[in-house]
Amino acid sequence: MRLSPHMTVMQNAAQKAAKRLLRDFAEVEQLQVSIKGPGDFVSQADLRAEQTIREELARARPGYAFLMEESGASGGDNWTWRWIVDPLDGTTNFLHGIPQWAISIALQRKLSDGITEIAAAMVYNPATNEMFWAEKGIGAFLNERRLRVSARREMSEALFATGIPFAKVPAQRRLPFARVLGALMPQVAGIRRFGAAALDLAWVAAGRYEGFWEIGLKPWDCAAGLLLVREAGGYATDPEGHEINDLDDDVNVVAGNAHLHGPLRGLVHEALTRKA
Repeated sequence: MRLSPHMTVMQNAAQKAAKRLLRDFAEVEQLQVSIKGPGDFVSQADLRAEQTIREELARARPGYAFLMEESGASGGDNWTWRWIVDPLDGTTNFLHGIPQWAISIALQRKLSDGITEIAAAMVYNPATNEMFWAEKGIGAFLNERRLRVSARREMSEALFATGIPFAKVPAQRRLPFARVLGALMPQVAGIRRFGAAALDLAWVAAGRYEGFWEIGLKPWDCAAGLLLVREAGGYATDPEGHEINDLDDDVNVVAGNAHLHGPLRGLVHEALTRKA
């Protein structure tokens, strides 16, 4: 399949970073790791991957801005195009030898009225060689196969994914999560926590999950996945049902197929707004 110039640049950058990540993954016990906070680690692999991706993207598109997990925002406020990059989503999985981690790159465009949109996205799992990618108006794909979200309609048949709060997550986010979990568990076939939000959203796009929700995601965790779900025929919104475009602050995400996004969104919204 012939890729657009932007997607070619994105995939080439990810594949170059992936070569070193795979070598590091094979020797994970020898990685130098510094602690950023409880349950939130940064490895030398993270930093090297981000540097490689940044160099590749900047060389191909020197005028574009960046928003990256480790090095933050750069390129000024008056950008027209911006890369949003997580060089290693699922770092804790990576550091424990679990092959559920990915490189996530999204390309954000600022329109003339100041509104922004995700124009292109890719989520790549080097351990399985699965490249999920999408471009606005073109569709979503896994390698060269077109993706569609699941067609399941019944909650009793549905499999959902989420991010379970860990030690770093503030207490005010844990209660809404527990409320959603408690309401959803009796209704569904299962709930999974695989530890990489970018891949969770990609798997919704691929029809492996019927839906996904998480509160307080960072832009680089979800920017690419949002477009993947939408281009695969699903919905990816905030709990109020608004489309997520800004991506400058923490993001509350509810994604799903056309039949089950609404019920899931309702549960998440109720949990967040309930006063007691």
